[in-house]
Amino acid sequence: MHGPAQEPPAGRPRRRLHPLSPLLHGAKSIAVIVAALSWQTLSQVGVKRFVLVVAVLAAAVVVFALIGWLNTGYHVVGRELRIQDGLVWRRNRAIPLDRLQAVELRRPLLAQLTGLAELRLEVVGGGKTEAPLAYLSVREAAALRERLLALAGRSPGASSAEVTGPAAAAPGVPATERPLLRVGNRDLLISQLLTPQAFFLPVGVAFVVMQFIAEGSWTFVGIASTVTAMAGVILQPVRRVLQDWDFRVARDPDGRLAVRFGLVETRSQVVPLNRVQSVGVTWPLLWRLQGWLHLRLDVAGYAGPQNGDARRSDRLLPVGVFEAGRLLVWEVLRGVDLAALATVPPPRRARWLHPFALRAMGAGLTAEVFVSRSGLLTREMTLVPYARLQSVRVVQGPIQRLLRLASVYADTAGGRSGVAEDRDVNEAWWLAEQLSVRARLARGLPRPVHAAPGAAQDDAYWRRPLS
Repeated sequence: MHGPAQEPPAGRPRRRLHPLSPLLHGAKSIAVIVAALSWQTLSQVGVKRFVLVVAVLAAAVVVFALIGWLNTGYHVVGRELRIQDGLVWRRNRAIPLDRLQAVELRRPLLAQLTGLAELRLEVVGGGKTEAPLAYLSVREAAALRERLLALAGRSPGASSAEVTGPAAAAPGVPATERPLLRVGNRDLLISQLLTPQAFFLPVGVAFVVMQFIAEGSWTFVGIASTVTAMAGVILQPVRRVLQDWDFRVARDPDGRLAVRFGLVETRSQVVPLNRVQSVGVTWPLLWRLQGWLHLRLDVAGYAGPQNGDARRSDRLLPVGVFEAGRLLVWEVLRGVDLAALATVPPPRRARWLHPFALRAMGAGLTAEVFVSRSGLLTREMTLVPYARLQSVRVVQGPIQRLLRLASVYADTAGGRSGVAEDRDVNEAWWLAEQLSVRARLARGLPRPVHAAPGAAQDDAYWRRPLS
């Protein structure tokens, strides 16, 4: 919500962010400015002028950040988190905590060096992360996260006492947590070397060197541009290593999933298991030589990708052996055994649409989840709990109609869909009916009953059209 600035209610003073926040925000902006000034700019204006321009812009950025900090504050009123900010346009935002799904604690490199942290709030229906509070002391950030989750009803054992800043309890890994898994950094490094970007990088470097030798020119701008291009090629594997460094998974006393990872930027997530919409399993081609897989989560309330992969909150297992994946799937989807998930391939006539990948496709129904698999080089499997189904779709394209095929989509709340591709049309309608019935039963609703002709129909029940 936005509106005119208001003073907080008596007895609940507005709290400011940490006094070092302007410096950290300014440093981030300065880094962006330097990155925007290319090697070509440096070669044109010279080193002295380049440094002077950066210094002037840096001073302006810090002053602007300081004024913004003076006009920013937050406080909790009842079951709302209210945040005031803005310089030219003042904003007063009220975030109802009953819409809060998760709060993530992040510590970028500068925040780690200064003992600070930021909170990122995820709310129902949010297209992006709401009201990131950057920066707070680590103790205050951890205590505020627990308080917000408690008020949102996501942390039954947490106290809703007022946050008192440095006097709050220190964060860390509670002794009562039950560790589940820790990913070895050696496996993480090797897994990223077994990616297409890293695998073909030597070929690209050799090609560029041969071009320079053939042309006989080695200019500063050319070398710098080449290095920048090569850095862009390997950026994703390096970023993955930095993000997933020292990856740990545990269960907290309230039964939630506690995930911690990161080297340059450490992240601590608490995932309520009732918000998990689906689990994805991936077997990349080169990883299969080591028997490795990757697990991801779709969690309700987390916004979609923002500014790249760094904003995703989907990590369950960055790399691991099958038994490790089997353990984590059992912990997240109780009763689901990854080794006992049977699927049935599409009919043979679907080979006209998938001449090579037909044997890698399949779908199945278990007592707890809908299972779908696909992929030839990179094999993928999606597990969707029936209780998380939001809609079921049967889709037929023109070629599918000629082959009497149809695809069934099991949609979740903002997550990936489980897809049974190119099934026999009668089987597709049967799957849609089964998914609808099982979703109702998983939510505790009564089983739908076919109504007599002319009687009132149950709109929630899946029915195949008569024509």
